[in-house]
Amino acid sequence: SCDFFFFQAEDGIRDFCLSRGLGDVYKRQVLSGKGGVGKSTVSSQLAFTLAKKGFNVGLLDVDICGPSIPKMLGLVGHEVHQSNEGWSPVYLEDNLAVMSIGFLLPSQDEAIVWRGPRKNGLIKQFLTDVTWGELDYLIIDTPPGTSDEHISIVSYLKPDQTKDGAIIVTTPQEVSLQDVRKELSFCKKTNTKILGVIENMSGFVCPHCTQTSEIFKATTGGAEKMCQDYQIPLLGKIPLDPNIMLSCEQGVSIAEKYPDSLPAKGYSSIVESLNQNFKSVSYTHLTLPTIYSVQISVVAVSLKKK
Repeated sequence: SCDFFFFQAEDGIRDFCLSRGLGDVYKRQVLSGKGGVGKSTVSSQLAFTLAKKGFNVGLLDVDICGPSIPKMLGLVGHEVHQSNEGWSPVYLEDNLAVMSIGFLLPSQDEAIVWRGPRKNGLIKQFLTDVTWGELDYLIIDTPPGTSDEHISIVSYLKPDQTKDGAIIVTTPQEVSLQDVRKELSFCKKTNTKILGVIENMSGFVCPHCTQTSEIFKATTGGAEKMCQDYQIPLLGKIPLDPNIMLSCEQGVSIAEKYPDSLPAKGYSSIVESLNQNFKSVSYTHLTLPTIYSVQISVVAVSLKKK
């Protein structure tokens, strides 16, 4: 049917990805119904946290038209180098490799005006021409929607139900939650397992009086209610915190700069959950509620146990 036409992955591309070592990496895809929920923030801070724990981490930015990862990792101005083996990713640390179209642009203000085939071609190059080396995790930061970039990733890598899956990022309010049904449908059609949900911007704790304010009020129950309805794990809640913005603007890890902050503790807890819980619910067996949608952002993570 038309629904599955684009998922007839090219075996040659998939085999080449395996030869690059990506076959042994556990992949987790984080999808996004809409923008603005903090997908790139979650991707970058998860990468920082995983690397700090000693994992070999790759962070792939496939948001072709709006790459934010170079800025959020403090790598603006860095360039990708090419060798006989292929493209070398930019290394922030010895165990944290990053690839983004942002490294290929002559200017950070340069617009990418591409149709689907050119986007697909670049993503194919990211997966086949980049020498990632030995990875434990591959985190894939994707743009909003369920279109070219998402289809390409799923098609080329073909998620393995025994080890691959998706991390979903949402904010508490209903305007964010309204698109989750489309994402669940996408994951079900592509046979992508979900690891769990992260509720971002979940309350604001005043740094002066420590009182919590629900700036984005969960009028329909937020991520917690959605997880109950869909029988999906809730990985954690990350509160609004000005230090997160400062960390992303400066390209640093909030866990290192503000280790005692609630967001830092939240990301650490989420990483522990990901390491311990590999038997998440599969969308192939998921019954979709008739009403309940969630705006989500997707990060694709690849994980390999140490």
